Amino acid sequence: MYKVFVKDIPIILSTKKNIGSQYTAIPLKIVNFKNLIKQIIKGDLHYINLYHKNEEKLEKFLKKKLPVVQAAGGLVYNNKREILFIYRNSKWDLPKGVLEKGETFEKAAIREVEEETGVKDLEIRSFIAKTYHVFKRNGKFKLKITYWYEMYTESKIELVPQAKEGIKKAKWKNFEKSQKALQGSYENIKLLFPKEYLTTHPNDRVS
Repeated sequence: MYKVFVKDIPIILSTKKNIGSQYTAIPLKIVNFKNLIKQIIKGDLHYINLYHKNEEKLEKFLKKKLPVVQAAGGLVYNNKREILFIYRNSKWDLPKGVLEKGETFEKAAIREVEEETGVKDLEIRSFIAKTYHVFKRNGKFKLKITYWYEMYTESKIELVPQAKEGIKKAKWKNFEKSQKALQGSYENIKLLFPKEYLTTHPNDRVS
């Protein structure tokens, strides 16, 4: 199953026609994706399930529906278990960006994190997941597929947000501050975090 986000509304891609009575089910192979996006943006649709019996073809058909932009980014920890966030477009986000010609996803992820935050000495620990979201550029809808990696650094260098990319802040955030940041973040970003970041920490509960 995949989730493709349009303004934080997830379009579900699955192998099952029926995943809940509230969902509008449409065969992925025949859907008019652009019209579907417009309906979501207008607020006419909130629960959508695009289905195809072959799971291996879900992404293949999806990529045929819109021009694809490949990107990469990082969920970066330091030796204090703090996480690196950026603040852009009035939301806390994670650093990421579009691949340059000839780049691997890993190299692009490291480059973009460094450029957007000023951090150095990054080490990729593992691949986390791919996220999918629709955006509009020059009047046309596009599909951004972002490859995310867990990274680590012991760098103590002062963070410098990349102003030309509209980034207002770059901050290390501890567990509690990360939870607060995620409350005002994007739904596809939340998918990358361990579940404990999306719930109340046991130490914060009132007995």
